[in-house]
Order: sequence, then structure tokens, then C-alpha cells
Amino acid sequence: MLPSLPFLKRQLEGILYNKFEQGHQTSGYLAKLAQLPESYDAYAEFAQQLAVIPMRENWSYYEPNDLDEIWSECDPARPLGQVGILNVRDSAKRVEAAFLASVCGSMLGKPIEINPSLSELRQALMASGEWPLNDYISVEALQALGRRHWSWYETARGRISYVAPDDDINYTLMGMIALEQFGAGFTKRNVRDLWLNHLPLINTWGPERAILLRSGMSYLEHDKDHFNPSEIEAWPDLLVQDTELCGAAIRSDAYGYACPGQPALAAELAWRDASFTHRRTGVYATMFIAAAISVAHVLHDRIEIVRTALQFVPGRSRFYEIAQDCLQLVANASDWLEAYHSINEKYGRYSHCQVYQEIGTLINTFLFAENVGDGICKQVMQGNDTDSFGATAGSLLGVYFGPNSLEERWIDPFHDRIYTGLANFNEQKLSRLAERIGRLPELLHTGQHKIQPSELYINENPK
Repeated sequence: MLPSLPFLKRQLEGILYNKFEQGHQTSGYLAKLAQLPESYDAYAEFAQQLAVIPMRENWSYYEPNDLDEIWSECDPARPLGQVGILNVRDSAKRVEAAFLASVCGSMLGKPIEINPSLSELRQALMASGEWPLNDYISVEALQALGRRHWSWYETARGRISYVAPDDDINYTLMGMIALEQFGAGFTKRNVRDLWLNHLPLINTWGPERAILLRSGMSYLEHDKDHFNPSEIEAWPDLLVQDTELCGAAIRSDAYGYACPGQPALAAELAWRDASFTHRRTGVYATMFIAAAISVAHVLHDRIEIVRTALQFVPGRSRFYEIAQDCLQLVANASDWLEAYHSINEKYGRYSHCQVYQEIGTLINTFLFAENVGDGICKQVMQGNDTDSFGATAGSLLGVYFGPNSLEERWIDPFHDRIYTGLANFNEQKLSRLAERIGRLPELLHTGQHKIQPSELYINENPK
């Protein structure tokens, strides 16, 4: 059951690269790794060393992972309670619209989830007569692009007959389930148990897959009476690479949905979920998006929404610095294309899943979108992780513009059917699922969730 030594060595190499990007003093560590004897004990000891590797002296950022430390680094003037006027019924409809828009954004970007650039997409869409994008991606556009995601056969225009399985949608539904079952008090152990019950390993990637494997091992190692939940806190710090990628950010939606006008609560719930697998930027992006969706329920000024969300990000972090800069670039641009080129010129080295450029393009989309359909198209045309940020843009824009803001032509091809990649989840009617997720604001507002841990936890003592 142990992973191979070559695999562990590759993991350690990747973690060293991550550590350098995070400001750690990594000089000489690759040479040390190369000289290690090929043994599990040697690699395990080296991994422990990397978990506490010091920072470089000239590193100017401070990026905590602990929630209390994060709060101490955030804007002290951030709103801690209700922002705007809460209307639970209105928010329910906004959440329904947002979920449907996120589904459409995900399906729009899915056939080109291959890290394309705007330049590549523009050339392909112009060749097929579809620039600027205003509908699902056609087979002709994919042929002109010269490559496509393997899911194209069920997500390209004319071939869509249902919402295809997608990890972005899976994670939004996982957030919904956590809130339904445990309310705002859900724990990381709750997340662990829900993941083991619902998430097939093959439907996860990166840190999520590593932590899901670790979750399974914890279930084998401990019975329910002897498992120490505090162990979970350290999991992402040992032998898990790429903990700053966008995998946690795509899990933010449900928390923004559930907390209309309560960005502090939305950000805290997002932290609890994100820090199960991620660190630093991976966590901050999740908190930012959840807070933005939260205040988009109640605020009208789009720049104010972004600025409010940034108050829930540590001010001395790389994420804050880049997101703040991107907001300024977009605010100074005359249109979305000018803004994109300004962002891409500075942050183009951060591509698929690497958060920084994609958060910039999300801000660009939000400030320039004329409506939900226009917005998800603008987001996808900017490339990179097209389905993930297409979904996130749909959530943010759907909450902001509200019900009836998305033309039915975007939803009609699904024939009210949705297939997820979740186990033990049987709802296949899209409209019913939208109504269910639309109940999240009332659920958290009244606190009337159904806590049924005995039904949710894996049966650890089967007869």
C-alpha cells in the first residue's frame, strides 16, 4: 500500500518548487534530496524538514494559514456582521440563478479546459465565425483550435443533452451537503467523512486527491473513538504539493450562496473547507470569492464588492497585492480586452489553475459583464482554466444580476438533467437541485439544518 520511492521523490521535488515560490530558503535542498538514500525513512525525514523550512530573509510577504492570524492580517475595518439589507427570499432566488449560471459557465468552458490563451481562442473562434463568443463552443471551433478536452463529445454545442459531470459542480454540491447536514458549525472531520462518502478518488486532482487518500488512511488507522481530529490540521503540510492552486477556490460557491451580506461568515466557512487541503494563496482565493459572492447579494457597486471581498484577505500576501493591482488595471481600462492584455502582460506566467492571472480575469469579467451570459463568455474567452472560472464567474454574476438574468437558451440544452461525479447522490433533475441549493440562505439564517452524523459517517464498525 506504500507509494513508490520514485513517486515520493517527485512529490518532494514539487514541494521544493512550491516552497521556493512561497518565499522559503530552499538553496541546497535539491542537492540534499538527490543525495538521500532511497528509503522510506530518509524521504519521510526529509519531508518533515520541508514542513518547517525557514523563510528567505528578503521575503517581504507574510502569509499565515491559521484563521486567527489571517484575521489579524486583514483590514481591521472589514465588516464583521450584516452588510446591506437581508432579504432571504430574494437571496434564495439569486442563489438558484447563480447555481444555474455556474453550471452554464462550467459547461461552456469544459470542452476547452486545455489551458488555451485568449489569442488562441480568438483565432479559432474567428475562423469558425464565433468571435466574440455568444454560445456554447462548436465542434468547428474545436477543430480550428486543434485540440480539445476529452469531455467535448458531451459538452460541445449540438452535442449537449444534460449537464455533464464536472469537479467544479461536485464541490459546490459538497459544500451544500456540508451546510445542510451540519450548518455553519461543520468541522474538517465532517468534511473528511463527507468526502469519503461522496467523492470518488478518480474525480479529484492535486491536493484534493492527496488529502482524500490521507483521509482513507486515517479511517484505516483509527476507529471513530480514537481518531484525533486535530491531526487533520497538519495534513496539507506533509507530502502534499501544489497547495496554492485553484482547487479550493472552486469550492467557495456554496458558502457565498449561504451567507447573503455576511462576508465574514462566508470567508470563515470558506477557510474551513479550503484549509482542509490548501495553504496560503489557495486559501485566500477561496475566502475572497466566497466574500465577493456574499456581498454581491446586497451591494450594487461592483468595485465596492471587489474591495469589500479583499478586506478578507491578508494585506501582506501575494494574493492581495496581485488582486489589488488587477482591480486597478481593470478599473483604468476602457474595455475588457484592454484590461485582459494589461493583466496578461504582468501575470501571464501564472496559467491554468495558478490563481493569480485567473483572479484578475474574474475581476475583469465582473466589472465589464453586461449580463450573465455575456459575462461567462467573457470569462471563458480569457482562457486558462476555462470551466472552473467560467463556473465561478457564473456564481458571482448570477447572484449579482439575480433571477431571470440568464437567457433560457443557455439552460434549455440540458433538458433539466444533471449527472454529477458524486457517489450516494441521486438527484438528476437540474431544476430541483437549483431549488434545493436556493434554500441555503434560509437554512443558515434560521439554523434549522439537519444534523444527522450517525447517518453520514462511514460505518466504522460494521456488523
